[in-house]
Amino acid sequence: MSGIDRRDFLKLVGAGGVGAGAGFMLAESIKHPVEHLIPYVVPPEEFSPGIATWYNTVCSMCSAGCGISVRTREGRAKKIEGNPAHPVSQGRLCAHGQAGLQVLYNPDRLTSPLLRTGGRESGDLIPITWEDGLSQVAERLSALRASGQGNGVCFLSEGVRGHLATLFELFMEQLGSDRLLHYDFAHPQTLYAAIDRLFGEQHLPYYDLRNTRYLLSFGADYLGSWISPVHHGLGFGHSRQGRDDVRGRFVQIEPRMSLSGAAADEWIAANPGTEGILALGLAKHIVDEGGYQGADRDAWAAALAPYTTAAVADQTGIPAATITRLADTFAGTQPSLAIGGGAAGNHGNGVDTLIAVNALNYLVGNLGQEGGLVFNPEPVVGQGSNARQASYRSMLELAEDARQGRIGVLIVNQTNPVFTLPAAAGFKAALAEIPLIVSLSSFMDETSAMADLILPSHSYLESWGDDFPEPGVGFSAGAVSQPVVSPLYNTRSTGDIILGLAQKLGFGAALPWPSMEEYLQDGWRKIHARGATNVDAESFEAFWIDVVKAGVWGENTRRETRSFTVDSSVIDSIGVEAPQFSGSSDDYPFILHPYLSIALHDGRGANLPWMQELPDPMTSVVYGSWVEMNPTTAEELGLTEGDLVEIESPHGRIAAPVYVYPAIMPNVIAMPIGQGHSEYGRYAKDRGANPIEILSPQMEPLTGSLAWSATRVRIIPTGRQVELLKTGGVSRELGREIIQTTGADQNAGGLAALHSIPITVVPT
Repeated sequence: MSGIDRRDFLKLVGAGGVGAGAGFMLAESIKHPVEHLIPYVVPPEEFSPGIATWYNTVCSMCSAGCGISVRTREGRAKKIEGNPAHPVSQGRLCAHGQAGLQVLYNPDRLTSPLLRTGGRESGDLIPITWEDGLSQVAERLSALRASGQGNGVCFLSEGVRGHLATLFELFMEQLGSDRLLHYDFAHPQTLYAAIDRLFGEQHLPYYDLRNTRYLLSFGADYLGSWISPVHHGLGFGHSRQGRDDVRGRFVQIEPRMSLSGAAADEWIAANPGTEGILALGLAKHIVDEGGYQGADRDAWAAALAPYTTAAVADQTGIPAATITRLADTFAGTQPSLAIGGGAAGNHGNGVDTLIAVNALNYLVGNLGQEGGLVFNPEPVVGQGSNARQASYRSMLELAEDARQGRIGVLIVNQTNPVFTLPAAAGFKAALAEIPLIVSLSSFMDETSAMADLILPSHSYLESWGDDFPEPGVGFSAGAVSQPVVSPLYNTRSTGDIILGLAQKLGFGAALPWPSMEEYLQDGWRKIHARGATNVDAESFEAFWIDVVKAGVWGENTRRETRSFTVDSSVIDSIGVEAPQFSGSSDDYPFILHPYLSIALHDGRGANLPWMQELPDPMTSVVYGSWVEMNPTTAEELGLTEGDLVEIESPHGRIAAPVYVYPAIMPNVIAMPIGQGHSEYGRYAKDRGANPIEILSPQMEPLTGSLAWSATRVRIIPTGRQVELLKTGGVSRELGREIIQTTGADQNAGGLAALHSIPITVVPT
């Protein structure tokens, strides 16, 4: 690195904080070209210089569906905050949502349609007009449809809801294809299946953290990445401090401490994949001690007979005294709530695990109760987000169809399976067999780099749309997503692209709308008619303007509390098998625990510099990847922080520096997901490693979802060391005995190996 004097360095740090200074020190090679901020000399006449305008819309940075308010000045978006009126976000927003501005103004956005002129590995792309691009796609689609091969068209999209989802359905129906798939790496398919099996519900319930008094979380990082973290964070805060007479108590059970574990009153380390076994152990104790007196009590007692406290303690590594204490407290505190997800649902026994966790809610009688589990109403529009969601098995079938020549055209919308599928799936090679790949992405990610034709979409801040959050909040709610700025580039909204193709294909009778905005208004007329006595044009116009201005719509109706008994066949079959891991424990002694990055999520945030510079809340590391291991494990391997190691599974090998992390089990190593891109712009490319790449292709048998917590690995030291860039200090006591472990049950039984984890556990 060339010389830089102290004064210049301090200027860098002062201008951008520690992250900016660290970023300069990382490598001068990542410095970006000088850019100039040029104000309007003569602004357009519709702008009022110096006066801010706020637009309410919907965040699309993840699937939670938070309502947002965007501040604009002179036609430029300046700041994003939560919409106080929206029931999901209630005026709050996570860091990922705040970074939506960097999607809009990202220098690596695709700015016009592109056509590939050379081979897919050549990178030769030339700009074309929208007319040419749409015509080329329509010509190929028309030919397949005319030849009776309409089912050779596959539409693969990120998970979308509302009217855009129904538009996709209409379009594919006209083509004669049923190959419409939504694909999101972290979609909770096992939780959907568990809720369906246990309660007969097709949609996720509302978990009322806000009003609960005692929460047991089995692997669900509800404050970090599980389903709707902004909303759960609000509920957590209210339960802990929002009531004068009650302070909710939170317990987190998982093999590696998450953000939710760090905020909990008690963190309990359980052997990976045994969370469901623990839940059934708690259930047995509750039933045996008279905590459940339903008509089917005898059936539950018989089904739970194998899950004695001693047997569960042996399998989970949690002392028997802790198990009975958790069960007694959960049954004796009302209302209480059990949730499950994250790694607990991503083993081969994931569905059974989450059935066991949610059965606890049934046994203590909190269904439909404030502070418990509340069933959501049916979606106002469409079938919900799970209806078309592709599992890992579905993606393997798509890859096989591609290899067999059964896919003629693949349209990809804002999803990146080349990055989020294991290398063992062979998905990238399968895509190469498809004659025409069309990408609607806003960025050149790994999947878009395979496309023959790119028709780039607007960002969500430039588009019309709507959303009906799932899981809901116990009542029907939705919001219209409106453009907050004029389009910056020669792009189009996804809905307008589909409608443009429909017009060229002659689908005018089935899809007659000239624009996405008019299609939305037509759909919302039906919503307006649900509760309106007057449905004429004038009343709808007033309703539409009110919804767009407020950024939210809702019906103050809730599902009636219904009493029911779990089907006897479900009770008879309840049980959780021991987890299965790929690779032998002799050759691969460690269990890999990949987890969603709070900043980068499943990798979609890696192209945003704010997210790259956001310190991880548990390690304070910025920029790259790291592998977390227990101090005992590191000592046995002769490793210290910053030592570069290779992490090898039966299906691949990646490299990352060591981070010594006290709050992880000694037989587990953890890595954040999100880095390791080979494409996706200057901020993401060639940075860190992608743990998804080396995962074993194991599946949960019922859903076919990827068991991405079930891979064994080994650690291979390289003898090299790198400096981890962190904004914090050390997380260890350095011999000062600041934190001491108390409680007889902490050092008993299977937890004896966790002495290096500085966690205080006080029996209650």
